[in-house]
Amino acid sequence: MRLRDLGISIGLGKPGVYNAITDVPGVRVGHHTLNVESGETSIHTGVTVIEPRAGAAHLQPCFAGVHVLNGNGDATGLEWIREAGLLTTPIAYTNTHSIGVVRDALVAAERDMAKQHTYWCMPVVLETYDGVLSDIWGQHVTAGHVHEALAAARPGPVAEGCVGGGTGMICHEFKGGIGTASRVLSAEQGGWTVGALVQANYGVREELRVAGYPVGRVLSDTPSPYRSAVNVGVPGMGSIVVTIATDAPLLPHQCTRLAQRASVGLARVGGGTEDDSGDIFVAFSVGNSNLPAANHGHPGESTTALQMVNNDYISALFLAAADAVEEAILNAMLAATDLEGCGNRALALKPEQLLSAMAKVGWRADQTN
Repeated sequence: MRLRDLGISIGLGKPGVYNAITDVPGVRVGHHTLNVESGETSIHTGVTVIEPRAGAAHLQPCFAGVHVLNGNGDATGLEWIREAGLLTTPIAYTNTHSIGVVRDALVAAERDMAKQHTYWCMPVVLETYDGVLSDIWGQHVTAGHVHEALAAARPGPVAEGCVGGGTGMICHEFKGGIGTASRVLSAEQGGWTVGALVQANYGVREELRVAGYPVGRVLSDTPSPYRSAVNVGVPGMGSIVVTIATDAPLLPHQCTRLAQRASVGLARVGGGTEDDSGDIFVAFSVGNSNLPAANHGHPGESTTALQMVNNDYISALFLAAADAVEEAILNAMLAATDLEGCGNRALALKPEQLLSAMAKVGWRADQTN
């Protein structure tokens, strides 16, 4: 189930064919999911990978940018993006205590994939905390699981909810996880596509908004995993990580500006105000496909001819990014299923439950959102 299946739309923009980050040409997504309940051990975690282009990413880098709204989280590879403006590896999502093994596995994968000598790589790995529902201290994600996610990377529809890195995540005290959405600009606006993929693990129930409606205020009777007998945290703890992709030819500073707009989408749903949340966003552009291969240790051509979107046209991309992030978060919640682990239970936001709450706060199915 996705948000648009319920007749609820975000903004006036048109989604792509799959309403996913994979609507951006060349982008692929893969998951590997771990779900094990054995005795006192709960393992509900995994890995999600986003490939900016098929094949070794360092052979055809992308311009990229980073924005951190709140830094109570961890990531690898972001400093080089800030410095060089380049994304030269896949992006991976996982849980907080598995960020190291995922990073190392991506290094090994880049080494094995290289067709020619490469000196180094700095993989981008983002994390959110799944220790409420999963044995995070067990560090159950392995290099093999990362390779499985890479092998599963595909274009087309993207699995959402309790999959990959999002398996054990919680959002607005409901079950959260992986979500995605996209927008296609009109020909007059440039005709480009913007897609987002989130790992949503943040938020207080009462702050939840859907299409601008404060539904969280009337959903307080649903049990919360943070208010259960085995209390392991406080409402609002967790994080959200976001990747925004586009085929618009953006330069690195423009990618940074695009990444900033994830904050707008997050705020619309009711996030971005918690100290205990790491809100970290990456944006990349596949619009310039002629960037020289990275990290080879020898010079290529002294200059590269580039294209860039003029600032007079960039506002439409900002709006598309905000809308896609907002819808991706809600898709993550609706695609999720109830999950028990570590003595806690996170209930999914059911479609009929959301529609009932929307009606209570004044939304009508026949109105334009």
